[in-house]
Amino acid sequence: MARHTIDTEYLLAQLHELLHIPSPTGYTDSVVRHVSEELQRLGLEVELTRRGAIRAVRQGSRRAAARAIVSHVDTLGAQVKRVKDNGRLELVPIGHWSARFAEGARATIMAEDKTFRGTILPLKASGHTFNEEVDTAPVGWPHVELRIDDHTRGLDDTLKLGIDVGDTVAIDPQPEFLDNGFIVSRHLDDKAGVAVMLASIEALEREKSATPVDTHWLFTIAEEVGVGAASILTPEVASMVAVDNGTSAPGQNSAEFGVTIAMADQTGPFDYHLTRKLVRLCRDEDIRFQKDVFRYYRSDSASAVVAGHDVRTALVTFGVDASHGWERIHIHALRSLAELLTAYAVSPLEIERDLQPRGGLEGFTSQPAVDAGLGFDSDDH
Repeated sequence: MARHTIDTEYLLAQLHELLHIPSPTGYTDSVVRHVSEELQRLGLEVELTRRGAIRAVRQGSRRAAARAIVSHVDTLGAQVKRVKDNGRLELVPIGHWSARFAEGARATIMAEDKTFRGTILPLKASGHTFNEEVDTAPVGWPHVELRIDDHTRGLDDTLKLGIDVGDTVAIDPQPEFLDNGFIVSRHLDDKAGVAVMLASIEALEREKSATPVDTHWLFTIAEEVGVGAASILTPEVASMVAVDNGTSAPGQNSAEFGVTIAMADQTGPFDYHLTRKLVRLCRDEDIRFQKDVFRYYRSDSASAVVAGHDVRTALVTFGVDASHGWERIHIHALRSLAELLTAYAVSPLEIERDLQPRGGLEGFTSQPAVDAGLGFDSDDH
């Protein structure tokens, strides 16, 4: 079988460590160092962009038509919008998430030369004072504030602490790893994807597996704000598989077990041939899977295509309940996803034409329904 045995203890250990490294978009240096050092320990050479996106190339038989597998190390967070007269902080979100899930969160304020702890609270937080107004208060970022756990009773006190507009606020993950395989935490998007990729690399290195083409293992630093893989791809990459969370919510087909293969997101369908290859690998390698379509979702793949990269893209996910909130996943999905990545990495190159960025019709792909004469008649316009 092409799929490799995944060391789930290693995967969970990496996830645990990653979750405890604060990394909201724009504050990712520490997590970049951790992932880079782990990649080097696994035997890969690491190259960083100026801002810290990571590329680690595992060499295959050919450089052309390289494959990329990508996840992102950045997470949701917040930023200080204003120091209020009462000494507390008005916030704006980093990434797209509801203030509903911010209420009650413990957080760390990254001031210029020191960190501070605090709690995000609704403006009316005391039932003993506001009675039923606590229950009727509106939800939104203008209706919460960050209470700092230090001696401050006003604006000047807070400024003297060194806290100011623009400071990054990291939200505590508060992870729980349960004996039944469930994992509950903030920031599983996409720390779990990073752990899955590291576990896949560990399995390939352990087995000394050969691949038909180079594999670029990429870790981006600004996916939560829409930048993602826009600038990290090199010309030899012909296909890219993004690893991220799937939304196991009502109306969706994603699940917390097995792999969820996205057929489309808000930017449109993923590559027909790459997506169906991943489906076929799941069937051939006996990896549980399901398909889904995401209407309000984009990933590293989308940012690469929008940036103008001519690459085949796909998205494979682990099902997350309550994405961008109190997230929950299961180890079964993480293991299944890592198995699929290893099977994909060693699978044969099927579209030889991808060795060249451009060419004629010879070797160009076909889609069976139309080519079998099941499409429009020639007279149709």
